[in-house]
Amino acid sequence: MKQVPNLITCLNLLAGSFACVMALKFNNYTGAFIFIVLAAVFDFLDGLAARLLKAYSKLGAELDSLADVISFGLAPGCVVYSYFSSYTGVAGFPLLAFLLPVFSALRLAKFNIDTRQTTSFLGLPVPASGLFWSSLIPSIHWIAVYFSIVSVLTVVVILIIAFCLLMVSELPMFSLKFKNLKWADNRWPFSLIGISVVVMAVFTTWGMALLGISVIVLVYILLSVIKVVIERPAQ
Repeated sequence: MKQVPNLITCLNLLAGSFACVMALKFNNYTGAFIFIVLAAVFDFLDGLAARLLKAYSKLGAELDSLADVISFGLAPGCVVYSYFSSYTGVAGFPLLAFLLPVFSALRLAKFNIDTRQTTSFLGLPVPASGLFWSSLIPSIHWIAVYFSIVSVLTVVVILIIAFCLLMVSELPMFSLKFKNLKWADNRWPFSLIGISVVVMAVFTTWGMALLGISVIVLVYILLSVIKVVIERPAQ
């Protein structure tokens, strides 16, 4: 039973690998998104299984980080690379996408040796970045119809740089783990959930729903910044 969490983590890695194939071989961004979401589900379940079975191990912790690099770093990087390759013939330009797995690996390595990140995070969690990119690219045509492709590609590059810096930053970001259901102890996670419900209620079609997930990740970042500003100790 102690290997059950590790088995689930391997399913996370496998789903991330399938997402890479969907993006690079088939240019199927929606398929890649589905596998990345599946990887996120397995990423949640392996931790839950470890807690329920009391099956914590150093091997499991390292395996979890390795799986996350693939599923939420390399897989989104492949999605963005495939998208760039479809819209530009500039040699080397699509390779910018692989900054995402590089900084994801740096973020996870930093997390593994940082004892401060037990109840909250410092820097953007890699799964949040992975979900952002895997949902943005399949829905980006909703944005592209209003702007030139050059404008869209420029914004995507800026976002790549911003997300890479956010992942390795010291910005405190709240966790969605609940110790109780009291508003006073969980007002930021509850606020994110409430806003997420509103966003998904507005973004009703499949393509817009994917864009809504990207918006929710941006809201999470914004709420974390607001939280830092409001709760900053008085000088």
